[in-house]
Amino acid sequence: MTEPLRKPPRKNPVARTRQPTHPPGARSRRALGLTAAAAQGDFKLQVCQSCSAVQYPPREVCHECLSEQLQWSPVDPRGTLLAGTTLDHSNDLYFRERLPWRVGTVIMNAGPSVVAHIHGDCTDGDPVRLSLKLDRSGQAVMVALPASPTPHMEDDPVLRENTCDPKFRRALVTDGKTAIGQAVVKALLDAGATTVFVGDPEVWKKDAAFDRLCDDERVQVHALHVTDMDSIERISREIGGKVEILVNTANHEREGGILFNRDFMKAHDTMNTNCLGLMRLAQHFGPAMAGRASDGVNSAVAWVNILSVYAHMNLPSRGMWSTSQAAALSVSQCLRNEFRPAGVRVVNVFSGPVDHEWEQRTPPPRVQPAAIAKALVKALQDGTEDVYVGDVAKEVQALLKDNPKGLERELGQ
Repeated sequence: MTEPLRKPPRKNPVARTRQPTHPPGARSRRALGLTAAAAQGDFKLQVCQSCSAVQYPPREVCHECLSEQLQWSPVDPRGTLLAGTTLDHSNDLYFRERLPWRVGTVIMNAGPSVVAHIHGDCTDGDPVRLSLKLDRSGQAVMVALPASPTPHMEDDPVLRENTCDPKFRRALVTDGKTAIGQAVVKALLDAGATTVFVGDPEVWKKDAAFDRLCDDERVQVHALHVTDMDSIERISREIGGKVEILVNTANHEREGGILFNRDFMKAHDTMNTNCLGLMRLAQHFGPAMAGRASDGVNSAVAWVNILSVYAHMNLPSRGMWSTSQAAALSVSQCLRNEFRPAGVRVVNVFSGPVDHEWEQRTPPPRVQPAAIAKALVKALQDGTEDVYVGDVAKEVQALLKDNPKGLERELGQ
């Protein structure tokens, strides 16, 4: 049984901070299909469309019939652990700092044999369940997990290293007065976060639910508005070295397209909050998080952006807002690559229409803020990069793969 994780002691402020390292990240272009599956929490391997043989490792042609028709498809992740070993020495700096480390060979029910990182509760000969995880270099790795959940299994060092579990970590929620912000704060506290710093962009505005939330001794409130550089700079200097998970919940959402809307102040406010605000946060909080990405049990691990699924395809009835969401997604993709050398994961949560004040006239189905918060925490615990919440978001995701031009026409109607 996995030993339960203990709350780490307070760090010595003059002690050396371990510099971030990451495992080897070189992959072939074909192997990046595994990374794409891991980023969304799926388990997919190449399957030959001619003879149905499952391929591993990824390859250009089928190992059975030499067909080039290999398609990434969901396969049975179950298998048997043939043999495992514990590494007590490694020439690789990343693994040398994390020894001992378990690896082993798993024969899958689907056919292939794979080398995987082994969870501590797995023993030789046991049935196991394989999972694709993103490692600190941002690439997919195989992890063998117990076939059935075991006590405290999420505290295993292998899982802890390849996920972003909020347990015993400190998080910043940039706007805690929105319905989504309050739901995220509650979800992070329920997931074991030791401290949640909450931004209050409207100190003058009273909110009973927000005040009740702040009664929790684990919640610390700070006057923070993503359009106010002074407030961001001040708060980053105060708590920037403590933030291990940052969740950007700031959002300026308004109706209106572009062609017949000459109110450029609306466009300015939307871009200033949703895009430029994200840049300001990144420039002031990002460097400190990158510097603490290998700081022990409670190292900095994740940057989370809550976006609309219309970041992928413009919704003309809210054209300006959709444009700002697309710009924020582009910034997020840049941050993902800039954070990668440190091992900090950038997580994007895409939702459909949200059940809050700015979507009152939007017909159902609408997504509850609590559902977004739950999906966010699960993404952190599973170590995924992209998650889609709600029926509308999942439908848009599917149509983007199947018929993007048709989706463009439908949204325009």
